[in-house]
Amino acid sequence: MIIVAGEALIDRIAWPDGRVMDVPGGGPFNAARTMARLGAQVGFVGRLSRDAAGTRIRAVLEADGVDTRWVVTTDDPTTTAEATLDRDGAATYRFALAGTSAVGLEIGEVLAALGSDPDAIHVGTLGLAVQPMATAIAAAVRHLARRPLLMVDPNCRPAVIGDRAAYLDRLATVIARADVAKVSVDDLAFIAPGKAPEVAARSLIGHGPALALLTDGPRPVRIVAADATVEIPVPAVRVVDTVGSGDAFGGAFLARFMERSGTRRGLSDAAIVHDAVERAIEVAVWTCQRSGADPPRRADIGWSKT
Repeated sequence: MIIVAGEALIDRIAWPDGRVMDVPGGGPFNAARTMARLGAQVGFVGRLSRDAAGTRIRAVLEADGVDTRWVVTTDDPTTTAEATLDRDGAATYRFALAGTSAVGLEIGEVLAALGSDPDAIHVGTLGLAVQPMATAIAAAVRHLARRPLLMVDPNCRPAVIGDRAAYLDRLATVIARADVAKVSVDDLAFIAPGKAPEVAARSLIGHGPALALLTDGPRPVRIVAADATVEIPVPAVRVVDTVGSGDAFGGAFLARFMERSGTRRGLSDAAIVHDAVERAIEVAVWTCQRSGADPPRRADIGWSKT
């Protein structure tokens, strides 16, 4: 079992030509769906509204095979994000958060899911940035036993981070327990401004993780370890939009890695890590070629067990 903790919301996607579409989204939500579509056993812990949008989000999770037993239902309205696309399909986000469903997640609700003895845990995005959810997730991570593998995807959203120092302190707490950090060059520009991305990524792993997976849009993914960096190319494709592609990459990596290894010991096996990154790139590229966060299913990309 893989547990994903964090937000699920509605992305209101606006194209340059004036089209607007509402789709379920949120970094952890997208990662959970990706893993489930790829055949992983995954549970989601977060808050969903009883309103029509929250009901829709829950239905999507369940249709994709995500275990929703740890979802908390609330009367608060569904959290929303406005994703404005540029002509290259890249999104700029604005969020409506105050008094909404996702942000009120509490530590006891997170601990209830983590107490199910999962094999791996995934956290990130607004789940580490917006209160009180962020404090709840970070505090729950401090209670973790050593067995579960922990992957963190900061997916920084500066627009919702009012206290940068407090955010970085909280992130450092989570990073100290993490085994894998998935970070983009944009994340690192916020976390460690002025540092070269690879230097900043290596600094992160010096505080906990065995690996950092460094993404940079269409440029090669870098697997950064303490003593080496390996680049894996990203194929050129026609991008429809990038919404959810980074989440799909992280979810696919964790799903594939756990399928091949099952424990953190596999992080020292270059063949397993490289395979998981190559598969994650494949899934992210597929996602970029479809509107909204719509990752592929296992059958779409022909995954085998080896």
